[in-house]
Amino acid sequence: MNRMKDQTLLMSNLDDITLNHYEAVLIASRRARLVNVKRLQQLEMMNEDSEYNIDYRKVTTVALEDLLTNKIKFAYKTEEA
Repeated sequence: MNRMKDQTLLMSNLDDITLNHYEAVLIASRRARLVNVKRLQQLEMMNEDSEYNIDYRKVTTVALEDLLTNKIKFAYKTEEA
């Protein structure tokens, strides 16, 4: 029950940041792809002796948190006549 309340709160917060929750999902998915690319690059550079601080949370979770904390900057394209 508590999880459903958290999800509803998340969706209402996303609607405050963007025009609608579909747009928020698109923005977060682009961020998730970037997070994944960076994570894969770090993993490729690792060897047995190296110490990298890799965040093992789901990339979608990281992206949504970044969106909710305004770490993602986005702008709307304007149509030029």
